[in-house]
Amino acid sequence: MLTVVEKVIFLQHVDVFSEISTEQMAYLAAIVEEVSFPNEKDIYQEQDRADAIYLVLEGQVSLHRNGTEIAVMGPQQAFGTWALFDEEPRVATATTLEHTRLLRVGRDDFIDLLSDHVQITQGVLRALSHRLRGLIGEPGARAPR
Repeated sequence: MLTVVEKVIFLQHVDVFSEISTEQMAYLAAIVEEVSFPNEKDIYQEQDRADAIYLVLEGQVSLHRNGTEIAVMGPQQAFGTWALFDEEPRVATATTLEHTRLLRVGRDDFIDLLSDHVQITQGVLRALSHRLRGLIGEPGARAPR
């Protein structure tokens, strides 16, 4: 199990949290849960209620829809990000490709945290703005990681 300090260090490398100060990141690390899944286990399925973002510590996760692989997520990558911001059903199934350790940030805990820490809210919004600007190819924007 990771310590709070180790979680903070890990979370600083996740694009959606990259604009949060180290001090504020400690509050986020406190709500993060470490979970493990065996090989070939569904973490969630398409159309499931989106209730958390996942961050890969070790292992690999396939994101697939209708039998077609969309992406493979590995260490220090996040998936299910939009679950933090809306309640739309999952658009893909996430299945482990090997024994996998993840960090899980539940949406309800995250929303509670944002309501108490405006600096975290501002940091997340800045990071999302950078991500969106990178996706639309705006000059000077940071590309998504």
